[in-house]
Amino acid sequence: MTQKLAVVLFNLGGPDGPDAVRPFLFNLFRDPAIIGAPALIRYPLAALISTTREKSAKANYAIMGGGSPLLPETEKQARALEAALALAMPGVEAKCFIAMRYWHPLTDETARQVAAFAPDQVVLLPLYPQFSTTTTGSSLKAWKKTYKGSGVQTTVGCYPTEGGLIEAHARMIRESWEKAGSPTNIRLLFSAHGLPEKVILAGDPYQKQVEATAAAVAAHLPAQIEWTVCYQSRVGPLKWIGPSTDDEIRRAGGEGKGVMITPIAFVSEHVETLVELDHEYAELAEEVGAAPYLRVSALGTAPEFIDGLAKAVRDSVGKTPGTVSSACGWRCGADWSKCPCREGASA
Repeated sequence: MTQKLAVVLFNLGGPDGPDAVRPFLFNLFRDPAIIGAPALIRYPLAALISTTREKSAKANYAIMGGGSPLLPETEKQARALEAALALAMPGVEAKCFIAMRYWHPLTDETARQVAAFAPDQVVLLPLYPQFSTTTTGSSLKAWKKTYKGSGVQTTVGCYPTEGGLIEAHARMIRESWEKAGSPTNIRLLFSAHGLPEKVILAGDPYQKQVEATAAAVAAHLPAQIEWTVCYQSRVGPLKWIGPSTDDEIRRAGGEGKGVMITPIAFVSEHVETLVELDHEYAELAEEVGAAPYLRVSALGTAPEFIDGLAKAVRDSVGKTPGTVSSACGWRCGADWSKCPCREGASA
């Protein structure tokens, strides 16, 4: 009898049109993983933020045609992963489902679809290579609340140095660099979405894992490529982790260097890449004289990346029910208390 495997791909989600922008923002900011206040405070605050940011957010999404491309991008990854799993796991009926955190298909919708599929095994696979309580942690918590179907569940908690991920990043960076003539007077910026510093100080391993990904990729690049890690999308009055991407672009310009920027924590193109990197930071680079300005694409369906995901799924199948493991054997130090793959945590 054919075994049925459901692979649930978690991602942020994005508004599919102008009318969805405000409710998407409201869903985002009412998440306690994003704003840690009690619901009586968080909900009105989310309503206020989503209202005040609606206009500027709509302008950003208008650049991309009015909505986010994240769902179509994720659907392409899901189909590519299904094809890879068909080769890697013959005799298993593997189907990929998409669960978005803040816009459709929302977690509860996907949970019902997976239950209707009646799987024997469920592998939860966040499309966040680096674990954070604000992304993977939030998505897994929502899934646990909503899924009532069949299947032995295991989770790929993170994969910051997984071989396929690293190979895909390194190849795409090399190709962009060589296409530009292999410039030497340029700095590679590994740009990741930032977080408030207090999140990291509370034991979130995201920054540590981002830096590990960047170092692993850099080890596969020509030695003359200078690089650094930086963080984008800073908002609000709190102190955020740094250095910031905009400060690094200014520093490069001041030193007479160009920049080559690659999204190291985003695996799909969306507003933070297509607007922030391609427009806002490109304009900043021109202002401060950081030339050339090169942008490496997000991984998308890069074959090395998809094959790495397929291997992560295959390795997760058959593990003890409830296991949360790293696809690359990653173990955070015991002091990173929010990491499910930390030393001393159950594997």
